[in-house]
Amino acid sequence: MAYNITQKLIKDHLVSGEMVPGTEIGLRIDQTLTQDATGTLVMLELEAMNLERAKTEASAQYVDHNLIQEDSKNPDDHLFLLSATKRFGIYYSRPGNGVSHPVHMQRLAKPGKTLLGSDSHTCANGCMGMLAMGAGGIDVAMAIAGEPFYVKMPQVWGIKLTGTLPDWVSAKDVILELLRRYDVKGGVGKVIEYYGPGLHSLSAMDRHVIANMGAELGATGTVFPSDKEIRRFLKEQGREDDWIELVADPGATYDLNEEINLSELEPLIAKPSSPGNVVPVTEVAGTPIYQSYIGSSANPGFRDFAIAAEIVKGKRIAEGISFDINSTSRQMLTDLVKESHIASLLQSGARLHQAGCNGCIGMGQAPATGRNSLRTTPRNFPGRSGTREDSVFLCSPETAAASALTGEITDPRTLKMEYPKLKEPKEPTIDVNLLDAPLPLEEAKKVELHKGPNIASIPDMDNMPDNIEVPILLKMGDNISTDEILAGGARVLPYRSNLPEISKFTFEIVDETYYERAKEIAEKGGHAIVGGFNYGQGSSREHAALAPRYLGLRIALVKDFARIHWQNLVNFGVLPLTFIEESDYAKLEKGDVLIGEGLRNKIKQGKEFSLSVKGKNIDIKVKHALSDRQSEIMLKGGIINWVKARNISVN
Repeated sequence: MAYNITQKLIKDHLVSGEMVPGTEIGLRIDQTLTQDATGTLVMLELEAMNLERAKTEASAQYVDHNLIQEDSKNPDDHLFLLSATKRFGIYYSRPGNGVSHPVHMQRLAKPGKTLLGSDSHTCANGCMGMLAMGAGGIDVAMAIAGEPFYVKMPQVWGIKLTGTLPDWVSAKDVILELLRRYDVKGGVGKVIEYYGPGLHSLSAMDRHVIANMGAELGATGTVFPSDKEIRRFLKEQGREDDWIELVADPGATYDLNEEINLSELEPLIAKPSSPGNVVPVTEVAGTPIYQSYIGSSANPGFRDFAIAAEIVKGKRIAEGISFDINSTSRQMLTDLVKESHIASLLQSGARLHQAGCNGCIGMGQAPATGRNSLRTTPRNFPGRSGTREDSVFLCSPETAAASALTGEITDPRTLKMEYPKLKEPKEPTIDVNLLDAPLPLEEAKKVELHKGPNIASIPDMDNMPDNIEVPILLKMGDNISTDEILAGGARVLPYRSNLPEISKFTFEIVDETYYERAKEIAEKGGHAIVGGFNYGQGSSREHAALAPRYLGLRIALVKDFARIHWQNLVNFGVLPLTFIEESDYAKLEKGDVLIGEGLRNKIKQGKEFSLSVKGKNIDIKVKHALSDRQSEIMLKGGIINWVKARNISVN
């Protein structure tokens, strides 16, 4: 049988299930990635499991999100993460070393391996011929402890690339084109695999740009071949021995097919407030902007900054523009300094920020109220920038730099200059000074965890009740993101290891009264929420499931779910249900009370059942997509209780 690359990766790591799309499979995980906005809970979960040492080939904890030291919360948690990585045998990337995804690509990623990360953009490392997937923190903790990762077997979506990119068009425009065609649900239940002659002109970092925003399509992952270009990249990083060739077999087929002719692409832009709201730059050219922002894991490469530097070299940015440069790794920043690109950016009027996620997650660089922000980041969900009434556009570095010069959204092809021809550094920097390797086991055993005052243990969760009577506290529309469920940013993320505090921000963008209303009835049976399509799109942060659960959320009833959030709801004992008849959505209102009787047996015995609406003589037909294993987890009230029960039964 001829296999594509995705099938090869899954086949080589399959520990349970069959490779039939839509059925649950268990995969062996070789590497894990955590970042500081999600990793604190992961480390607390490892402590609760009494883990002695990470059982993966390589696990890494990155400090890249919570870099602002406004008070002691972030630095205290960084010390906790440092102590935990020493204790559990995990790499530790210090503050300032850079964003997890490009740093992992530079230093640890290996073709042919699986990578699971508690960050939805972990899929970026699929550029290296890996099966790289985002997941909730508890799933990553289980993988670190040596447990398989369970996921629905995806379809494989083959995207054939032909042609070469024209001047002023770059890799960001490739993924924006796919979003233009298929929107934010287009990749749900799929791994996107790129192939074809067009690959030959795309560098490893270009592929990273494309793979990164597979998350915005809702894809399980994105896979590129490990070819001569990946070998060149690894050699450049001093890691050529880590390279293996991994390509599709001759005659390999795909479940779905699409083709993109790179030669036909033009500069594209995603309008507020969705990555799928894509139009040609020409359609919005002339729109005034306040900010132009370059950086993030969605454009992390040397060329992404260098091309912007060459565009603005010897010029001045427009009056009143905040031109923000967010370098993505210390190693990259060093090369940009050596090649004088940082000097060109600064002389143009740019503001240089530390290597990290920064404004991408709302951790600084928030735009002014009522003004437009142009960004090379992967997401523009409402409020994600740190400004609640934000207006964020997503674009390429070329478009961002051109617009910084003019003060309005500008098609870079209209600049009166030749497209810059870049030269890669002759001897790229290899920097491992801020990436601490795991301690030997005997030394690790002596390490005590350093817990600051902001760390609070996860409260106990009760089992799924057999009978429920819960009011609907919120009714929402389509594409509700995890940023709307629980915002990121400098106000919120410092409480990532303190569930009672972070829960106060839950759904504040949707309804400021939610927290008080939910808290009031949390001990009286809890509540339900109702939503539309693609509920929970975006970040993998498990706080978006855990905080509502802490506030008494028992049922999430929607038209359909984004993959990672659905799995996080299961992991924390929130029953995720979908309408069998989508028209029933219109029958429910905020304040209605849902009644479920004999739920435990209904969950175990079938996929479909009915909920009644109190006082309305209405039955709502619903279904769940839980596997037998997940049904057990749900009845126990979540995966933590399930793990504890397994340990007790073993003892």
